[in-house]
Amino acid sequence: MHFDPAHLITDESTLRTHFEATHDLAVKKCLPHLSSHAREFIARSPFLCIGTQNRDGRADVSPRGDPVGFVRVLDDRTLAIPDRPGNNRLDTLVNILSNPNVGLLFVVPGFEDTLRVNGQARLVTDPALLQTMAVQDRVPKLGIVVTVQEVFMHCAKAFRRSRLWDPAAQQNRREMPSLVKIILDETTGAPPEDEMRKLDEGLEEAYRKTLY
Repeated sequence: MHFDPAHLITDESTLRTHFEATHDLAVKKCLPHLSSHAREFIARSPFLCIGTQNRDGRADVSPRGDPVGFVRVLDDRTLAIPDRPGNNRLDTLVNILSNPNVGLLFVVPGFEDTLRVNGQARLVTDPALLQTMAVQDRVPKLGIVVTVQEVFMHCAKAFRRSRLWDPAAQQNRREMPSLVKIILDETTGAPPEDEMRKLDEGLEEAYRKTLY
């Protein structure tokens, strides 16, 4: 163990002794529906993270991205997320089947505040709904329909601390190995440089062909 177990927090009452009382507005801001502001935020967002858990409580977070406004607001308590082609692990989808509770974090490029939505999800293959979420004439195989339970804005502190949108804070991706090389290093072992370059080019070609 890398810390003194005597300092382990194991209950909420002990936890709250380390913090000031929750501000009244932080409680009141949590709504059970999508307000006009929440709808506009979702309409502007090209990216979200969805958190799920399986039946045993094992957690997973997955990114979802598409053109601006890709999430459909069906009414003030329901939204739909298209499921685009991926690696077919299906972690999010399998988790939803056994535990429908989900947490969504919507991000808008350039915005430092975010929108959080918690609710319960279902997997839907309704052709009429899926057609409304087609991109480049490609219809998603299914949609994740979320019944909203909690909605609230989250403040900008994390984005300001991280300087996420600051161009001066951007890092050079080439300072780390490519995605394919990292996976191969951690599994079967990466091939020589020339062959590795071909694999990287193959991944880029796959992105172009299978994005939708």
